[in-house]
Amino acid sequence: MPITPIRAASLDGIPHGFIGREGGVSTGILGGLNVGLGSGDDRAAITENRRRAVASVLPGARLVTLHQVHSPDAIAVIAPFPDDARPHADALVTDRPGLLLGILTADCAPILLADQQAGIVGAAHAGWKGALHGVTDSAITAMEELGADRSRIAAAVGPCIARASYEVDEAFLRRFCEAEPENERFFSAGARPDRHQFDLEAYVAARLAAAGIAQVELLGLDTYADERHFYSFRRATHRGEPDYGRQISLIGLPT
Repeated sequence: MPITPIRAASLDGIPHGFIGREGGVSTGILGGLNVGLGSGDDRAAITENRRRAVASVLPGARLVTLHQVHSPDAIAVIAPFPDDARPHADALVTDRPGLLLGILTADCAPILLADQQAGIVGAAHAGWKGALHGVTDSAITAMEELGADRSRIAAAVGPCIARASYEVDEAFLRRFCEAEPENERFFSAGARPDRHQFDLEAYVAARLAAAGIAQVELLGLDTYADERHFYSFRRATHRGEPDYGRQISLIGLPT
């Protein structure tokens, strides 16, 4: 099955794609295009899946990924890192043609960003912790340090766990509301009085808008609910599965 990257209209003209699990060589519970070096998958399968993902977005580009740790940290990239020496961070930006920035997710929100006029792109991984602590703000600042202007930056939020699938407890709600009382609007009532449904996608979009990003596109795709197309950490956990795959979101500049 061929890989069909999901494109964002806001990033038209920039090589990019949100890539799901279809079109890969992994098997079993990780079946499909698993690109997670932290999974227990066969390393050769992961390598081939990564090669296919790159070829579907920017053939011949050099892939750059991170050791993601749910931080707010962003780094500028001038050359690829060895797989065993990836920096610990959750966003990366570049102005170098031929590099393809990759963010891995399995329910967290992938964000791709571009200032086309300046020729600067970025990618961020936002789980609840990174989102709350400002990973998107860090990515925007890192792009500005390379010469981007946030008034020109377009952003797209890719497939992630949706509100209907994301049940959280009272302590989770309090954490967000203590940071900013208005964050209560991103929660709705859960199945029990002490449970709530959290809208990660809307929260990330609001953080981007608050940072001055005028063009924010939401794809509205739920990783948890769509097993055919996406991996999901929470779905695997609910099923008691011993491992889970990761999908990749990519953006780069052509040579």
